[in-house]
Amino acid sequence: MQPVVNCRNLSLGMGRPKIAVPITGKTLAEILAAVKPIKAAQPDLVEWRIDYFDGVTDAETLQAAGRKLRAALGDLALLTTFRTKGEGGERTLSDSDYFKVCANVLTGHFTDALDIERYHAEAAVKQLVAQAHAANVIVIMSNHDFDKTPAQAEIVQRLTSMVAFGADIAKMAVMPQSVADVLTLLAATNEARQSLSQPIITMSMGDLGKVSRLAGEVFGSCLSFATVGAASAPGQIALDHLRPALETLKLK
Repeated sequence: MQPVVNCRNLSLGMGRPKIAVPITGKTLAEILAAVKPIKAAQPDLVEWRIDYFDGVTDAETLQAAGRKLRAALGDLALLTTFRTKGEGGERTLSDSDYFKVCANVLTGHFTDALDIERYHAEAAVKQLVAQAHAANVIVIMSNHDFDKTPAQAEIVQRLTSMVAFGADIAKMAVMPQSVADVLTLLAATNEARQSLSQPIITMSMGDLGKVSRLAGEVFGSCLSFATVGAASAPGQIALDHLRPALETLKLK
């Protein structure tokens, strides 16, 4: 039996990989304007990339925007993510400010899941995980390598360490420089899927890695990121192209 994590109305880790769509607006008006076309496209989950949001470092502004977005999304599950500059995000924050922003998300009581980057101070990461779980918020712990694809054993080790830190779902994104790199990511996904007690999300980025965004059900990745409008990472596929491809590759 594969591990399953329930997030609002989703079961992550079973069946077809679920589809997430990012919102990357800089202003509240841009964020809310993105909701209607996204809801019309019917993704499974929305990822709010708050590193794009101009008001992200002001707790009151962030929480007010989060509550308005939550209301606009209705029953759609919401993942909130501050992606730091070093992992492909839009904004540089000190570690202390990064953890303050994440804590402000949790105390705002608007999100279903929170992305926590693995490679910050370990004690602070574990404390934030505990705070998220106390608020009944799912933790997707992540690591992104925009330069290369680590060895298979290293990818598995990073995913394993995330689960050891309390992640409900472990996420790893890598950049391929060759077809062999894509195969490395897929092999690591399959190995981690068999060895870990929690679901995983993996992807090989860019055009070379697009196949990894389609093959999650076969290799073990429970969520794929698609676009309705602006992309938030290289290689993301339009939702209206990704959904039929995932259905075509569905296992019987």
